[in-house]
Amino acid sequence: MKRWIILTSLFMAMLMMTGCNKGKQVGTAEGSDIVLKYAKGFSVSVRDDGVMLLTISDPQQEGDQLQDSHFALVPRGQAASDLPEGYTKVSVPIERCIVMTLPQLSGFVELGALDCISGMNSARTLYNKEVKERIRDGRIMQIGQEGNFDRELVIAAQPDIIFVSPSKRGGYDVLGDANVPMVPYLGYKEPTALGQAEWIKFVALFTGQTKEANDYFEALTARYEALKQKADSVTSRPMVMNGRMLEGIWCAEGGQSVLAQMFRDAGARYVLDDNQATSDIKMEFEEYYAKAATADYWTTLNAQDGFDYAAMLADDARYGDFQSFRDRHVIYCNLKQTAFRELSPMHPDWLLSDLIYAFHPELMPTGYKPRFYRTM
Repeated sequence: MKRWIILTSLFMAMLMMTGCNKGKQVGTAEGSDIVLKYAKGFSVSVRDDGVMLLTISDPQQEGDQLQDSHFALVPRGQAASDLPEGYTKVSVPIERCIVMTLPQLSGFVELGALDCISGMNSARTLYNKEVKERIRDGRIMQIGQEGNFDRELVIAAQPDIIFVSPSKRGGYDVLGDANVPMVPYLGYKEPTALGQAEWIKFVALFTGQTKEANDYFEALTARYEALKQKADSVTSRPMVMNGRMLEGIWCAEGGQSVLAQMFRDAGARYVLDDNQATSDIKMEFEEYYAKAATADYWTTLNAQDGFDYAAMLADDARYGDFQSFRDRHVIYCNLKQTAFRELSPMHPDWLLSDLIYAFHPELMPTGYKPRFYRTM
């Protein structure tokens, strides 16, 4: 079966050898220069010969945990000369690549660049119908899951590059054996929602669609700022709690995380506003309860079937002690019923709209229908 999959995919590759966006000039067309406003995890400079020097670094600047990576993006067909030491050459626009996460995929979806993707890992939580169809007909190969990649399938996908996520379980030694540049994608570590979404410009550096990415992000930023300005007008800001008990400990978003900042943008206060963490934090129940007992709203993510107030009490009877629970103000995103993971990175305006609707429904249009979060 695997041999048939490989042969089918090689045939599809021959049909698609023209690549994605072939012939587009990167960083030369009017309006195509990449100027970053929020993203902190990458920077790019363009030489006179059109070669783009790309540096990828940890947006959260957490010491030496993630070392900087350097790539020289050379216009396809152009001979590269005098590349700086330590820079890995990548011909752009790329023709084929492998993506490892749904946030990575989201940029290609918004740019209409799915022809670039020849492989991805497990699609068990995938919603996108077009991507599913490409997996079924062999245009996109499933190369396995983190820690258990199939080297033969990776090679059969014939990628120019492989986007990797350092936060995953790894197994990248198998990918390294394929002798393909591995490009870290750190958009998920950006400390702001718009910073995460701006990684669409990162994807565009490789696909040759920098103008399209700039246009997309400019329109997105305008929508987000308009929503934020609307929420800034409120005179009463409810208090919001977040998270749940997992393995005997309370897990919640840090006070400076993307979601916490979006609470504030949506006209609310967060119970951990004084916390400086930019990612998840863990607390004892009693410690969190002391801060959140009288919160007005409770936001949570869950992938459990039949998740409701009764199910919450079954998980932990102490949930019923929170005022937000008693008032039936739990704002819930079901990961099994929404495409949250693959859409929210490039649509923070949708997420902000949902939060504003939950906290201040009078600010949203009549008949508004939430996309991710809704009151349970």
